Amino acid sequence: MTVKPLSLHPDRLFPAETDTRNIARRLYAEVAGLPIISPHGHTDPEWWATDAPFGNAAELLLHPDHYVFRMLYSQGVSLEALGIRNPEADPRESWRLFAERYHLFRGTPSRMWLDWVFAESFGLDVLLGAETSDLYYDTITEKLATHAFRPRALFERYNIEVIATTENPLDDLRHHKAIRDSGWGGKVITAYRPDPVVDPEFEGFLDNLKTLSDLTGEDCFNWNGYLAAHRKRRAFFASMGATSTDHGHPTARTADLSSAEAEALFKRVTQPSPSAEDAELFRAQMLTEMAGMSAEDGLVMQIHPGSFRNHNPVIFERFGRDKGADIPMRTEYVEALRPLLSRYGNRSDMTIIVFTLDETVYARELAPLAGHYPALKLGPAWWFHDSPEGMRRFRENMTETAGFYNTVGFNDDTRAFLSIPARHDVARRIDCGFLARLVAEHRIEEWEAAELAVDLSYNLAKAAYKL
Repeated sequence: MTVKPLSLHPDRLFPAETDTRNIARRLYAEVAGLPIISPHGHTDPEWWATDAPFGNAAELLLHPDHYVFRMLYSQGVSLEALGIRNPEADPRESWRLFAERYHLFRGTPSRMWLDWVFAESFGLDVLLGAETSDLYYDTITEKLATHAFRPRALFERYNIEVIATTENPLDDLRHHKAIRDSGWGGKVITAYRPDPVVDPEFEGFLDNLKTLSDLTGEDCFNWNGYLAAHRKRRAFFASMGATSTDHGHPTARTADLSSAEAEALFKRVTQPSPSAEDAELFRAQMLTEMAGMSAEDGLVMQIHPGSFRNHNPVIFERFGRDKGADIPMRTEYVEALRPLLSRYGNRSDMTIIVFTLDETVYARELAPLAGHYPALKLGPAWWFHDSPEGMRRFRENMTETAGFYNTVGFNDDTRAFLSIPARHDVARRIDCGFLARLVAEHRIEEWEAAELAVDLSYNLAKAAYKL
């Protein structure tokens, strides 16, 4: 087969209509070079703590990216062969399996992000495929051995102003401390993700509570001691730079139980094998408890509901969490959030950012809620919808009711480091195209669109996350 060229069209993702495309070009020119605010994600802080070189192409671009290996798995490629939790796998051969099947990603956001990384980061000008697998592997791996491709150098190269990673309360944050003590100027902060100690169905929940007790000196099998332990860990995370919390619950359900009811519920869920209803009610109550703590300590609260985690039991048992088997679910918000919003939604001095994987609730539920409650803001199109069409649908469904300023800009929510600048570039292009259409239809002036483009690309995220 003939090797195909790789090129990034300068007008990619812009509207096809000429006048609207020209407006989008002008708007994009104003935001393309803005610093990157990455307020929520799952990159590894050890990268910047040690600044050790990435080992090879597969280690950097294949192994952390569940968007990539879930597609390959769907086409019959085993995760072991791709090197996922398999140190015996040859990374070059894992890469070859990916390269031979790169056509599977046509039309997907992964293809767009990866082509950007290949062209912009590594200077490759031919398309990835079976014939170019070794060229890619060798070019990328050789460059990763140079100082210019060390984690800190790439952070600076892509003008990243701040990245927030995500750690759970049992993490000692040693890597964040190392970053702080190193004297390096890059800003990498943490976020408080308490799922392992607030979800009774999380594997090892009771053991996690024992560890939390040891870390804090509180009795985490006592309701008041348990809450005190959270306050201590939140304070520790804040001292290490955290400005936000994050909660990945199956549903958006919240509750507002009395102290006696909450204590009785806590006793039930700290026994072996609590009921599914008690586990769900406890998660619901803990969202409201966490909101109350945010009202006290000022940490921005993020709620990421609606994913059926680890849907494939075989993959979960063999490879653990976050291996591409999480599936979106229908999610209800109006009744689910009412207990929490009744307590805290009318406060203008705190921020609760809600995300969804259920696009059917955009215009019906989330936009009206955020368009009313001062505390509530809408997170951007997320996960399966972090895509060109997903971003357009988000703007089209949310803007008329919630406006732009009840949203929080863009965040990339990724484990794949080099996809961060690629994802932000996609978001900026899509937003500029959406704004250009409003200008072309004489719904806003171009100077307003220019201001909005900067806000959506930079200012809103920085303000919402107190960065």
